[in-house]
Amino acid sequence: MNIPLRWSIAHLYQAVLDDEPHVQRVRFLTTLAGYVHWQLTGWRVIGVGDASGMFPIDAATKDFRADLLSSFRGLVAERVPGVDVTDVLPQVLVAGKPAGQLTARGATLLDPGGTLGPGIPFCPPEGDAGTGMVATNAVAPRTGNVSAGTSIFAMVVLERPLTQVHHELDLVTTPAGDPVAMVHCNNGASELAAWAGIFGRFAHVTGSPVESDAVFDALFREALEGEADAGGLLAYNHLAGEPIARLDAGRPLFVRTPDSRLTLANFMRAQLYGVFGTLCIGMRVLHDEGVGLDRISAHGGLFRTAGVAHRFLAGALQTPVGMGETASEGGSWGAAVLASYMLHAADTDLAGYLDKRIFRAADTQVVEPHPDDVVGFATYLNRYELGLAVEQAAAEVLK
Repeated sequence: MNIPLRWSIAHLYQAVLDDEPHVQRVRFLTTLAGYVHWQLTGWRVIGVGDASGMFPIDAATKDFRADLLSSFRGLVAERVPGVDVTDVLPQVLVAGKPAGQLTARGATLLDPGGTLGPGIPFCPPEGDAGTGMVATNAVAPRTGNVSAGTSIFAMVVLERPLTQVHHELDLVTTPAGDPVAMVHCNNGASELAAWAGIFGRFAHVTGSPVESDAVFDALFREALEGEADAGGLLAYNHLAGEPIARLDAGRPLFVRTPDSRLTLANFMRAQLYGVFGTLCIGMRVLHDEGVGLDRISAHGGLFRTAGVAHRFLAGALQTPVGMGETASEGGSWGAAVLASYMLHAADTDLAGYLDKRIFRAADTQVVEPHPDDVVGFATYLNRYELGLAVEQAAAEVLK
């Protein structure tokens, strides 16, 4: 039996260490994007960006690192004779390379009615990280993007390798194979959304119901009236554990000292700052590594209200933040752009194609860091880090 597993090499190695009986029968190891691609085209391939989450990529060859594959083979040889990781990994392809066509079987999976026919060309499959970089035109060195939704993460394209390993960072690549440092946080805007729901319910029970979008818009704009450091208030959005903050479990908290200034404006600014708190701890590691950033592109639901979350993020990262008109289109649009690149411009580099063909006339609003926000957020983050001990204690006591 051929068993496809949507895992990274780390999962496979753990299965080997645990003597899981199915390891001998594994014939294909891939990601969700790679699995769907295989089902639709029959090709066992993967985009280099998605591949970088499975196993380290060689910056020169744009393929899995041969030296580390050799080391891995040595680790498992005695435990699982005959299993060669090279045989079960997908072929790595960079953006622009052809990656098969829709088969008759794949067409039936998508459209059992038979209207859709086979033959549609496919580009290499990428996950939401790679397609998000494309959708925000953040594939060139010194650019990056921040995606904020249920979770929040930043992708920063590097000019050079990092000097050491950092637990706060994951190393991946762009769809073209250029190195990227990823700061991924498990907790994003869910706690903020819960508070917005409470305010929306309050409006409803007072006889003045307000649509959800209007609730967010009003609360976000009120945050602009808050003090730069949120008046001494602290908000922790940790519904789950957060490795960057060294938290094994999460307990959402709102904390303040007796002399803090509890106003709606400060409360909402603290909630928005809280979404960026753990992210900025990770981003500081990149700053300390000397990683330069010319601009960050923002996308995700948190940025729907113009001029609020963008402004606070710019102050938090001390970097200009852009919001393009296509940012809300997300990864599906980014995948379509990658397909267009494969069909029409694979002889040019991906960054140049995006600049000249896709985003040349795009309407992008750029927010520069406001000096007051820079100082205010720095004060907030210092207090936020000290307060992580309270968060840790809450996770230990409140079961």
